[in-house]
Amino acid sequence: MSLALIVMLAILAGTCALGAAIGPAMIASGLVYLIISGQDVGLAAETILNGFFNSFVLLAVPLFIFAANVMNAGTISERLLDFSLAMVGRFRGGLAHVNILTSLIFSGMSGSAIADAAGVGKVLIDMMRANNRYPPGFAAAITGASATIGPIIPPSIPMVLYAMVSDQSVGALFLGGVGPGLLMTAVLMLAVWLISRRRNFPTEATIPWRRYPGIVGRAIPPLLMPGILLGGIYGGAFTPTEAAAVAAFYALILAGLAYRAIGPRTFFAILVDTVRSSAVIAMIIAGAFLFNYIIATEQIPNAIAAWLSGFSLSPVVFLLLVSLLFLVFGCFLDAATMLLVLVPIILPSMKAMGIDLVHFGVVVVVNMMIGLITPPYGVLLFVINSLTGIELASIIREMWAFIAILLAALLLMILVPDIVLWLPHTLGYS
Repeated sequence: MSLALIVMLAILAGTCALGAAIGPAMIASGLVYLIISGQDVGLAAETILNGFFNSFVLLAVPLFIFAANVMNAGTISERLLDFSLAMVGRFRGGLAHVNILTSLIFSGMSGSAIADAAGVGKVLIDMMRANNRYPPGFAAAITGASATIGPIIPPSIPMVLYAMVSDQSVGALFLGGVGPGLLMTAVLMLAVWLISRRRNFPTEATIPWRRYPGIVGRAIPPLLMPGILLGGIYGGAFTPTEAAAVAAFYALILAGLAYRAIGPRTFFAILVDTVRSSAVIAMIIAGAFLFNYIIATEQIPNAIAAWLSGFSLSPVVFLLLVSLLFLVFGCFLDAATMLLVLVPIILPSMKAMGIDLVHFGVVVVVNMMIGLITPPYGVLLFVINSLTGIELASIIREMWAFIAILLAALLLMILVPDIVLWLPHTLGYS
């Protein structure tokens, strides 16, 4: 490890400790590395620009963010909520089940856990808290836990970023997320069922059968979006990046023209929020391009691969250790930083071990989603706390049961790779 690298890491840690945004901190510390190592500072701009110009798939990120913002601003999420209430509201702990099912459906449209929690999740928390029907901490915890399904079921913004750094097929990764997403839904519903029986949570009023056609009819247009996206991708009609544009356009047509829920002022606010969110991610990506250049220059991946080769680890044990590493980092770092900085360091070792990179990618994204709800710095914990005012301590206290059940699901995905790989392999991705 060179002196320039040590100074760079020290500056990065120091600036982040002082509260600086991770993207600008990465770029600033990267520039310091170039200066100390005697390289041309212009390499930073060249590396970042080349990275963006060569990553067409990155266009999907702002488009999926825009689609999620449109759905939250319009009445789309409300229609999905009514549909979920009709399907599972009659069970013990009905609104908690509705929360999970709504997240599953919404995940097929937005690709973002934060969009899920901040949109329809906030509405559900308010419903669950009304008349003290559910403890506020429990309502917030199940909302955060179910929001982790968002980036697992396709489309998925983190999987787009992983595809960029790993050179894997976005289509294969999207398909690989279907099984794990359904597994996470099932185990969360099992946890809610057990907790609801023990704590005697209420059921919702049974909806008359005559109302079902109207509820389903109102939900059909939004429910068609995942089918249109996946059908178009795997039918060859458009690429995953073009699918993001289709998702944005379809959401805008539904909310703006069909439902007339978005006016000029709301549309402008959606654009501003999309630009702001996209800019934050773009700064992290720019810093990651520079970091990856430095990591390659320092030959860190080769050193790690050589060090690991001295241990007689099976692929499964190695994947378990890497998952543990990402779980720990997920308590402190955001998902984009881990995907763009840590994953490129680990990838050469994964290839040397013969681990399927689609399987690894899905496992990594699941790890990161669990990190979003893990104390002390789980991002979703703070998002829900700021949106609802529910005490962070009560959210964390209720969250541990859901973290445990999601970790069990993650372990199953690692030990049984076909949960991830069966669908991609069946549809021709090898």
